[in-house]
Amino acid sequence: MQRYRYCFRAYLEIYQLFSYAPAFMKKITFCLLLLLAIGCEKKEKLTFETMTLTNEGCSDCPAMVIKIPKVLSENKVAQTINTALREEIIYSLSFEDENDASDIEGAMDSFTAEYHKMKSEFPDMASLSEWEAEIKAEVIYEDKSLVTIQLNGYTYTGGAHGYGYTTYLNFDKDKGEELDNWQLFKDLEGFTTLAETKFRSEQDIPKNGDINTTGFMFEKNQFHLADNIGFTPEGLQMVYNQYEVASYADGPILLTISFDEANPFLKKTFQPKL
Repeated sequence: MQRYRYCFRAYLEIYQLFSYAPAFMKKITFCLLLLLAIGCEKKEKLTFETMTLTNEGCSDCPAMVIKIPKVLSENKVAQTINTALREEIIYSLSFEDENDASDIEGAMDSFTAEYHKMKSEFPDMASLSEWEAEIKAEVIYEDKSLVTIQLNGYTYTGGAHGYGYTTYLNFDKDKGEELDNWQLFKDLEGFTTLAETKFRSEQDIPKNGDINTTGFMFEKNQFHLADNIGFTPEGLQMVYNQYEVASYADGPILLTISFDEANPFLKKTFQPKL
């Protein structure tokens, strides 16, 4: 917030200084205000670099590609984002609830070690040679107070097919905290009602019929919000990953609600970034 107060004071001082100046000075004033606006806008944006990790060069390893953004800063929100992404990668590459890996490289080594273990125990399973993991993340929405990162992952460890998933991570830039879904809303119940109405409409589910009428698998036959909710340029998006409310063959189920519709239920007002 301090930098925004600085920008406001600077605007005010420049305006007062030249408000009674000749026309040519007013043109200079306009240019100064424009440059200041650009500078303040840039300060609202976090600076990211792309970090890519692979195990290329290992002839007897599962294929792995990790590509995620890393915040280039030492402030609280940077540490929170970088830590959250690291923990997501470690979790995604884990086979057990407890994982001793403290960084992404360690998680990749753990995944490789599990591959070698399975290969030694079941040497006749040809599918073991096809193990792979690909995890890519990107910033999909950012304004002065919030940033959303979308993480897309895919792992295959044998069997009929692999598993793909999408995870949204939302961060409060002012507080430097990761946000749980409930923290996004001032009226969660009202938003849930709106989301169910739009979900039924898009999926051709009768308005007054059971939510599972057309083959969905909502627990206890009751609609619920997706675990993964994130901000996108078009609006608030929910994604139900495979198996969450439908079969694997149905793929992920997406529902996007425009900011015009969602804003009355959100704690803050958001604008589309088209």
